[in-house]
Amino acid sequence: MALLTRIRGPRDLDRLTPDELRELAAEIRTFLISSVARTGGHLGPNLGVVELTIALHRVFDSPADRILWDTGHQSYVHKLLTGRQDFSRLRSSGGLSGYPSRAESEHDLIENSHASTVLGWADGLAKANQLLGRDQHVVAVTGDGALTGGMAWEAMNNIAAAKDRPLVIVVNDNERSYSPTIGGLANHLATLRTTDGYERFLTRGKEFLNRTPVVGKPLHDALHGAKKGLKDIIAPQGMFEDLGLKYVGPIDGHDVEALESAFQRAKRFGGPVIVHCITEKGRGYRPAREDEADQFHAVGVIHPDTGLPVAASGADWTSVFGEEILRIGREREDVVAITAAMLRPVGLKEFAETFPDRVYDVGIAEQHGAVSAAGLAASGLHPVFAVYATFLNRAFDQLLMDVALHRLGVTFVLDRAGITGPDGASHHGMWDMSILQCVPGLRLAAPRDAEQLRLQLREAVEVDDAPTVVRYSKGAVGPSVAAVGTEGGMDVLREPGTDRPDVLLVSVGALATNCLEAAEMLEQQGITTTVVDPRWVLPVDEALPGLAERHRLVVTVEDNSRAGGVGSAIAQALRDADVDVPLRDYGIPRRFLDHASRKELLEELGLTGPGLARQITGVVARLDGRLDPAAATLGSD
Repeated sequence: MALLTRIRGPRDLDRLTPDELRELAAEIRTFLISSVARTGGHLGPNLGVVELTIALHRVFDSPADRILWDTGHQSYVHKLLTGRQDFSRLRSSGGLSGYPSRAESEHDLIENSHASTVLGWADGLAKANQLLGRDQHVVAVTGDGALTGGMAWEAMNNIAAAKDRPLVIVVNDNERSYSPTIGGLANHLATLRTTDGYERFLTRGKEFLNRTPVVGKPLHDALHGAKKGLKDIIAPQGMFEDLGLKYVGPIDGHDVEALESAFQRAKRFGGPVIVHCITEKGRGYRPAREDEADQFHAVGVIHPDTGLPVAASGADWTSVFGEEILRIGREREDVVAITAAMLRPVGLKEFAETFPDRVYDVGIAEQHGAVSAAGLAASGLHPVFAVYATFLNRAFDQLLMDVALHRLGVTFVLDRAGITGPDGASHHGMWDMSILQCVPGLRLAAPRDAEQLRLQLREAVEVDDAPTVVRYSKGAVGPSVAAVGTEGGMDVLREPGTDRPDVLLVSVGALATNCLEAAEMLEQQGITTTVVDPRWVLPVDEALPGLAERHRLVVTVEDNSRAGGVGSAIAQALRDADVDVPLRDYGIPRRFLDHASRKELLEELGLTGPGLARQITGVVARLDGRLDPAAATLGSD
């Protein structure tokens, strides 16, 4: 790593020769493969943008010139070239974020990791530069996957409206987002990839005609006047130019000199320019290139030589869903599936292979996916829209006004709900149970284990007059948690053995084992506890207020924001029933959580068994009018 260790900032690249730049690119790929293999992370996308990132930082002067990444998972090389070369704790507590981070570097202005947003940011920054008289450049690096999102085209429409406002849009065209990109735009870019560039043709023609006496220049002018038609024949980039955007490309995204030349031309143009770069996801790493699924888009800990996982993983929530939706699909021909560019990550691969005509990949377009689901449901089908919980935020209006208002049976399956861990603030699925509380008629399930996920998914798809939501965590499924009884529609997980127990502990979703551990520790302190799993947390079970009235304290525990979450809904239900039992709601505070493991974050938030027991003991002690010394020490080890 002789060259890489000498790079402490972008201007260190200026002194390198072309041969040294190629050597640096090779060193960066070796570094990425070795480092990401140890920690896990987004490997394939970053192997594909090595030369592109080097060229960007040689042509533009970051941080004065703003280089923005959409999505941010392709920013690892950018981090290396801006002085962040300690990848030993990548995506772990105290280490580098897997996305751009304002806390890490002045070279990171935005922390975007939801796709299709960067062009809107770039539009605002370019407008500010113009208004404030700043002689700076804005560069938005996006991908054809991100360009399937409607927000990108809303921004593009505004960007194109100002012909004199400098802004460079770099399309990193690797044919993929997570998997091969779908849709009309992808087909258009594929056409561009397979044609010779118009600019090269026009340059050669101009040189020939200008050497031709008398008729040469008039003929060139006539051809130039017809250039739109020529462009559509030779390289049909008319879609961009019809918007008013200058188009440069396609450019070999692994040729630093060609990239620099294209970026210099775009930089000098003085208006909005698209630079179309062709790259290979996973370039330079054979296991990634041979991975047909997603070319190592994101990996866990792997062996760097083979690309194989170091440790076998057990059954996870996503695979349980994938198996059950396939069974349901075999039983019910009316069930169809929708994904937003994440067929494999959300567990729909086998369903798609078995029922290819019943799966719709809408691209990175969650809003459209939800409205399309409404149309499917209105036609008598039952759509199951599988999406990450954090991305449901984008489709809230459509869920409310297009699905719920029309009383349509659409099931939203929220993968990676709650605390997800290493991807950080933007990927924790910690808002869904709050934002969905206000949707009339909506029913929301939070399964505690694999068996409940299967059961509640089946219950959800039986509802044909309202939206249903099933949400579950990321990663391995915990042990099965059996019910010892029922109360209304709720499962009783633990009975206290007394007629007047102290605490009713309402356990939501995958935190059941933590709640049962806390109840056992409370029992050791002489605090009797009933543990229930409401299963369907919305609407609140009608039996819950009556059950709460038989206890001295109600405690809710959820893997979701406390603000407006399940605890708030239960508190309202108690008030409506005139049940005046004290309630404490434990969950995620109203703040963004950094990247760390799920275990570390649960401990930090006091949502482990010992953490919950310690807090509840203190509350009971105060109800008794005493300070129990056990509350200060319980679970402190």
